[in-house]
Amino acid sequence: MSDSSREFHKPVRRPAELFDRLFSAEDPAEVSRVAHSTAQALLSRVRADPSVDVVERLVAFTDDHGIDDIAELWSRSPARSLPGALWRLYLLQLMIHDDAATAALLYERGRVEMATVDAVVAGAPAPAGPEELVQLIDTILRGLFEGDFAVALDRAAAFCRVQAAGSTHLADDYENTESERASALTTRALRLATYAEDLAASAALWRRDALT
Repeated sequence: MSDSSREFHKPVRRPAELFDRLFSAEDPAEVSRVAHSTAQALLSRVRADPSVDVVERLVAFTDDHGIDDIAELWSRSPARSLPGALWRLYLLQLMIHDDAATAALLYERGRVEMATVDAVVAGAPAPAGPEELVQLIDTILRGLFEGDFAVALDRAAAFCRVQAAGSTHLADDYENTESERASALTTRALRLATYAEDLAASAALWRRDALT
């Protein structure tokens, strides 16, 4: 083999540091460290100087870039942690933006059925259509970056409770005629109820300066 051939076939070696970094990405400790450090850095930087352009880019992030980058960073974080709370808010936003009509249907049904102040806390008009719900979730997300963080989480929790109630009642309506749809709505209600508990708990932790 000629010298030029040997040069061409020479294996490409990555520096040891890069090799370690590539393979450590799946290490649970590293995943947790990256999730918490990025969430804290993002929130601290934006809240210290909440310029309109930066906040609006963050609110529009999933519309412009999708959810994959955020999921990779934060989706495996504990629910009652800073990255876990941010992940749930972005996921709620995506759910509403993706199907605002269904979100409005569930929200309005829940608002009518519930005898609580949750709809008032969430802050949507009554009745709330698809456009109003899109505006609501964007406003709540915006509040994480430039308002009272705990209040934003409480509003999101209240929103989830209203949606969960709507999903539950609608599931009851379909139970005898469309069992699969009823099952899907019940699953959604349970997920939203869990989100509500986690977001409310995260708000309480934030107020104690213990949400990390």
